[in-house]
Amino acid sequence: MDRIVECVPNFSEGRKEDVVKAITDAIGKGERVKVLDVEMDASHNRSVVTFVGDPEACADAAFEAVKKASELIDMNEHVGEHPRIGATDVVPFIPISGVTTDDCVNLARQLGSRVGEELGIPVYLYEYAATSPERKSLSFIRRGQYEGLKEEIRSDPERKPDYGPSELHPTAGATVIGAREFLIAYNVYLSTSDKVIAQRIAKAIRESSGGLKHVRALGFYIEERDMAQVSMNLVNFRATPVHKVMEAIEGECTKLGVDVVSSEVIGLIPQEALTDSAIFYLKLKEFDKNQIIENRLRE
Repeated sequence: MDRIVECVPNFSEGRKEDVVKAITDAIGKGERVKVLDVEMDASHNRSVVTFVGDPEACADAAFEAVKKASELIDMNEHVGEHPRIGATDVVPFIPISGVTTDDCVNLARQLGSRVGEELGIPVYLYEYAATSPERKSLSFIRRGQYEGLKEEIRSDPERKPDYGPSELHPTAGATVIGAREFLIAYNVYLSTSDKVIAQRIAKAIRESSGGLKHVRALGFYIEERDMAQVSMNLVNFRATPVHKVMEAIEGECTKLGVDVVSSEVIGLIPQEALTDSAIFYLKLKEFDKNQIIENRLRE
C-alpha cells in the first residue's frame, strides 16, 4: 500500500492570485507531491490549498509553502473576516493510506521544529499533536488573533509557542501545525445580511455552545454577496453528517424567520459524505452503496 498523507494549509491571502500561485508553485515543485485543489476567498482573505503525497515529501512541501508565504504576506496589512494569527495560519496533516495518526503527529512536530528554527516563526501544535488539552482547539490558540497575540506571546507564559521564539515574526506572525482527521469546511448562506442572525445560528449549532458534536461554527457578513454566512468546520462527518447539520441550521432559521439560500464546500469532500446526505434526503431504504455504478467500476 502506498503511504499517502494529505496536507491542507490555510494562508492569510485570498485576493492576490499571484501570491497564492507563488505559494502553490512552491508546494508543487517537490517530487512525490500533487496539488489537488486551491480555494481563494476574498471576503475571508484566505486561501485553502489541498495537496497529497508521501509523508516526507508533504512535510518538505509544507515547509516550502510556509517559507514562501512568510516572504510574500505581511500580517501587519492583513484584513479579513476569518480568525487568523499568521501568514500561514494552520497546517494540518491527515492520514490517507499506509500511515497512522501518530505518523502525522511526528510530521507536525518535525515541521514545527524546522519552521521555528529555520524561519524564526513561532509554532503552536494542535489537535492530535497538541502539547496540552487546551491547545487541541484551534480557536483556543487563535484567541485574540494576530493583533492580540502580538503582545501576549511576549508576556503570558501560557502563550509561549511550542517551537520558535516567544515573539511574532515581523511579517509572518505565527503558525499552527498539527494532525487531525478529515475535515469538511462547509458554509451556509442565509436570506439576510444581518451578521447577528448568523452568529446566533452558529452559536446554537456548534459543539462548544452545547450544539452538535464535532461542529465548529462562526457567523459572518459576506460583503460580496450581501449575505450573512454560517461558516463551519465539520471535524467528524460520520458521527455528525452534513445533512444533520443542514437540518439543524434550517430549524434555527425557522425560529428566526430567515431561509437557507445556498451552501458551499471549501476544498475537497469525501464522496461518502455526499452519498449519505443523498440517501437521507431521498429517503432511500435499504440502499447499498454498491448500487452506485462508479463504486462498482472502481472495484
